[in-house]
Amino acid sequence: MDKHIERIVEDLAAGRMTAAEGLAALRDYPTEDLGFARLDHHRRLRQGLPEVVYGAGKTAEQITGIVARLRGRGHPVLVTRLDAEMHALCAPTLRDGTYDELSRTWRWHEGEIPPSGGDGPIVVAAAGTSDLSVAEEAAITAELFGNEVVRITDVGVAGIHRLLGEVDTLRRARVVIAVAGMEGALASVAAGLVACPVIAVPTSVGYGASFGGVAALLAMLNSCAAGVTVVNIDNGFGAAVAAHMIVNPARDDTAKT
Repeated sequence: MDKHIERIVEDLAAGRMTAAEGLAALRDYPTEDLGFARLDHHRRLRQGLPEVVYGAGKTAEQITGIVARLRGRGHPVLVTRLDAEMHALCAPTLRDGTYDELSRTWRWHEGEIPPSGGDGPIVVAAAGTSDLSVAEEAAITAELFGNEVVRITDVGVAGIHRLLGEVDTLRRARVVIAVAGMEGALASVAAGLVACPVIAVPTSVGYGASFGGVAALLAMLNSCAAGVTVVNIDNGFGAAVAAHMIVNPARDDTAKT
């Protein structure tokens, strides 16, 4: 449940707020127009997940303005693709959140993050060290939404014994997020080892013929292994949201804290 709406409902039920006051408090639902952005405060009620801020291409004023309004509603806040230079400009406003330079994310949550209730961990497997920025974006996103996340690093198929050494961990997963550039083979091999969905994330890591991740993308789309789903190049965030929804399927009570 959206905490802001929950408080309003509780105050109305307890007589601490009049009907007119309640209507005034809800006047900007489901959207709030900031001029440069229309915030979707209703998304958490519809999907169980709040709106996330894509930081690239935005000014510091736009980012901090959006964050302030989301925080004011008590939403967990995640800013993705926030490079170190832009974070430094935003830092006075974002000082009490957590910035991770590797994944280029900033996150904030009011109080403790409640567990999502999923029945197994999300395993994020990175083929190489150069894939870690995308893998960590996925891991941090999934953790912010209350999921148990297990990280496996540097398990690319060039040294397949490294991946085979993690089979027990992979098989405990409810979902595996396989992050790989180059030829993108990790997802196919991982999917052949587990009985859960595998979300493949191609990265833009690789030499010239990788075409900025297109080679890995096409390889993953053409995987011979069953159960592989592919997101866009470098889209760790999208993979994490999909994994969260698999681990926590939508129900009538989706709009929970």
